[in-house]
Amino acid sequence: MVRFFGILIGLFFAGMLIYSFGRGAVEYVSNPPVKAVEYQFHEKPKKVSFTSDGPFGKFDNQQLQRGFQVYKEVCAACHGIRLVAFRNLAELGYTEDEVKAIAANWVIETPTIDPDTGEASTRPSIPADKFPEPFANDVAAAAANNNAIPPDLSLMTKARVGGAPYVYSLLTGYSDPPAELPEANRPGTGLHYNAYFANLNIAMAPPITGDDQVTYSDGTKATVSQMAEDVSAFLIWTAEPSLVKQKQTGWAVLAFLLIATILAFLSYKTIWADVKAEKKKKEA
Repeated sequence: MVRFFGILIGLFFAGMLIYSFGRGAVEYVSNPPVKAVEYQFHEKPKKVSFTSDGPFGKFDNQQLQRGFQVYKEVCAACHGIRLVAFRNLAELGYTEDEVKAIAANWVIETPTIDPDTGEASTRPSIPADKFPEPFANDVAAAAANNNAIPPDLSLMTKARVGGAPYVYSLLTGYSDPPAELPEANRPGTGLHYNAYFANLNIAMAPPITGDDQVTYSDGTKATVSQMAEDVSAFLIWTAEPSLVKQKQTGWAVLAFLLIATILAFLSYKTIWADVKAEKKKKEA
């Protein structure tokens, strides 16, 4: 009797499973899912390569310096890089005096406390300081940016799907919305159409507005594409400044493991050679 009821219960659940599957299949065929408008118009990041790509990639310090210049003159007014210290710029090829000058003349001074009054104050930055935030707090940031808080850029190329190519695509992806875009999805007040942004409409106005927005000290032509690529490369470095060292260490580790494996195999052959020879004699 117990087995009989067990079979009935099993048949009941199997029947419900088949019914649910069949109903779902019929529903899918009769009313196929429609992609949201955002997915229909959203673009994948453009294909762009950087010198740091690949297992043998290295940073191009000249490009990183250009990218830092774009960040300083275009991005720093709204976006911070709070995980980077001024002294880290020496890794880009700047001299000690240049680093000191960059820190001392930075557009925003480093917050501090007045030792005489105990009140909040500021002072010129020194190489040991992290880059100061462009706004005192999120409230001030939102108030200055149409209620949108500009994200910190220190880890941006690691925090966004697509990495540096996504950043490059976003910076160069501003355009007029296509004619077929529904009215409900068109950018409202204070928003801008960008097919590479998740919901198509971004609060950040185009930061790179045209060629020659900055003047590169090395004479490179500052096109929109060049500036976007350079600052994207710079943000690869801010997100992982030890990237090249990690690759070099990785190759050294692989070489060590390969040599260790070969030595272990040769040791195995040597140690067990006599044992195998003795075993063959006994078998003979």
